[in-house]
Amino acid sequence: MKRVYFKIANEFTRTPGPRYIHEGPNSAEQFLKEIFRNRFLKAVENNEIIEVDLDDTAGYATSFLEGTFGELARENSVALVLKHIEILSPKKPWYKEEVMEYINEANEGVIA
Repeated sequence: MKRVYFKIANEFTRTPGPRYIHEGPNSAEQFLKEIFRNRFLKAVENNEIIEVDLDDTAGYATSFLEGTFGELARENSVALVLKHIEILSPKKPWYKEEVMEYINEANEGVIA
């Protein structure tokens, strides 16, 4: 499978916000709606893995990470998301662990 690199700090913002658009700027909802949902579907169509780099932002609210990756797994499937997304965060490895929890919990309908 071809790998494509995607850095949130470069492709979206260095200051990720809350879960929903109505809660403030740079939300997970905006990120999914305007950028990442379509990029993910393109990766599925092209049989690619998106290497999502979470580093070099001001930080992430739990609601942004769950609202992006948990929501993507609820919309599609946990298996599909795990097949086409690899999370990178060498500077803050706990982000990867957190995102993997949200993806895996999507089967249970859990929202953080």
